[in-house]
Amino acid sequence: MKYGKWIGGIAGWAVGGPIGAIIGAAVGSIFDNTPSETAQERAQRRAGYRDPRNRYRTSPADFAKALVILSAAVMKADGKVLKSELNYVKDYFTRAFGEAQAKELILVLKEVLKEDIQLRAVCDQIRYHMEHASRLQLLHYLHGIAQADGHYDDAEKRLLHQIASYLGISFKDEESVSNMYQNNLEAAYKILEISDQATDQEVKKAYRKMAIKYHPDKLAHLGPEHQKNAKEKFIKVQEAYERICKQRGIK
Repeated sequence: MKYGKWIGGIAGWAVGGPIGAIIGAAVGSIFDNTPSETAQERAQRRAGYRDPRNRYRTSPADFAKALVILSAAVMKADGKVLKSELNYVKDYFTRAFGEAQAKELILVLKEVLKEDIQLRAVCDQIRYHMEHASRLQLLHYLHGIAQADGHYDDAEKRLLHQIASYLGISFKDEESVSNMYQNNLEAAYKILEISDQATDQEVKKAYRKMAIKYHPDKLAHLGPEHQKNAKEKFIKVQEAYERICKQRGIK
């Protein structure tokens, strides 16, 4: 099979390091057959070379590779890969990358599921290079996998907490993201990262802060399709605020 440009090339930060090693193992010698890769670039990739110029310059291809590897980690968390989880991943990949690339990603995912994933090393690479907004989107997506079958398994909860910690995501942000899959007043307060004892003014201030944090424009560098997926978080913030306002009678 001929893989698309997302899998090859030296420009992105995810070509090297532990992520590059896992993807490389999953698709065989495809990286070594990339014509544009020089001997020096190949040596840098194999050594996990960190080019500071690539820090916080996440490309759609970098994001795709991070998605594939962490998808596999979460899907394997409870010891079994469920059809509902795979369907969730397929749907997300199709919306984010298009049908053709989604098929490639799923094929690679199935191979990565067989690999031993060094989670800390992978997350360290992502944390070093990927901007905060993209890491939040990544975590939101991973929680979606975990709840695809209708409930969170304890093993999945522990793993997601571990991933959030490794990615440098605060407990408040992790709690906000995880509660976006709940539909009650308690979750609404956690989404806005405030307590139910907050004043009305604090509620309004928190809403403005979270609306900025989760605004889809923060993922513009990943392309319009990723922005559409990111809009889910933005809508959840709006819904949480509206729920609290209705309960309090805030106009």
